[in-house]
Amino acid sequence: MTQEIRSADALFQPVKIGDIPLANRIVMAPLTRNRAEAGNVPGPLTVEYYAQRAGAGLIITEATQISAQAQGYYATPGLHTAEQVAGWKKVTDAVHAKGGKIVVQIWHTGRMSHSAFQPGEQAPVAPSAIRAEAKTFIPGIGYTDTSVPRALETSEIAGIVDDFRQTARRAIEAGFDGIEIHGAHGYLLDAFLRDGSNKRTDIYGGSIENRARFLIEAVTAAAQEIGGGKVGVRLSPVSPVNDSSESNPQPLFEYVVRQLNTLGLAYIHVVEGHTGGPRDNAPFDYAALHKLFDGAWMVNNGYDLQMAKDVISSGKADLVSFGRAYISNPDLAQRLQKGISLSPLFEDAPLYGGVGAHGYTDYPAAS
Repeated sequence: MTQEIRSADALFQPVKIGDIPLANRIVMAPLTRNRAEAGNVPGPLTVEYYAQRAGAGLIITEATQISAQAQGYYATPGLHTAEQVAGWKKVTDAVHAKGGKIVVQIWHTGRMSHSAFQPGEQAPVAPSAIRAEAKTFIPGIGYTDTSVPRALETSEIAGIVDDFRQTARRAIEAGFDGIEIHGAHGYLLDAFLRDGSNKRTDIYGGSIENRARFLIEAVTAAAQEIGGGKVGVRLSPVSPVNDSSESNPQPLFEYVVRQLNTLGLAYIHVVEGHTGGPRDNAPFDYAALHKLFDGAWMVNNGYDLQMAKDVISSGKADLVSFGRAYISNPDLAQRLQKGISLSPLFEDAPLYGGVGAHGYTDYPAAS
């Protein structure tokens, strides 16, 4: 969107991003909660969880697998079986019944996985056979190092691109208003982007153009399948999470955004700085990136109410996503608009996993 000066309360005003009309510019960020039921299907508590948060202008779901191979964590949902589609349809129906809008974030975790999650206990896949210095949780074992991955064969990549395409179609079948492709945080598409994890010598490695090829192909396939106006992409240019490293991020991500801009996408979702940490961990010119994109610009990481109002009213961003605050404040958008104080996280409830409603659907709305 063209940068413009807006009113001071623009954060709470309606906006249309691509094909999706929103009631306000406040977004629930994707939040992995490890609550999927058998078969990685969203269950009744997940339906309630998202319906409680329908007051957001847009909900972005927790990251959701495009295939069995794409899983890297325990009890994360998928969108590649009929049962998973049916489970998500109950979620979207509940959110829409409350007037909300919801897109599904879709991912392939790549090397951020363990053979225990892989079909046939095979090695996870990655751009190169380099293990991520990271851990994942396996029931009965606990937190353990991710497995050494194998490098994808060039001939395999088209199949994964098609998995993204098919999952985009299934998202619409499940009633979602669109999708967000996870191109951040060291997962498969992001790992291909970065020279710290991509040591390939084929057409998917080496130059910036080659390293960006997989991401662009996946987004293009999804946009062609369901329309670019229903597609967003998440990027994290300088976040080091999940052992992510890139020697020269500015030209890399400027190239990526230029290419994405040709696809007529609904939005780009940018994590500024170190995910969940300092916003100034590495130098990066986000404004230069924003100028290269004509769609909606969504920002994330550590925004409070005043920061959000300022960045929207100045036209420096079109949407602001909030993560952790949405866990403990199902009515966050309304609290922010009315100046109601925010509830803290329960000290006795885990962020990830857990059984039953506690710490998941029992955070109270403001009276």
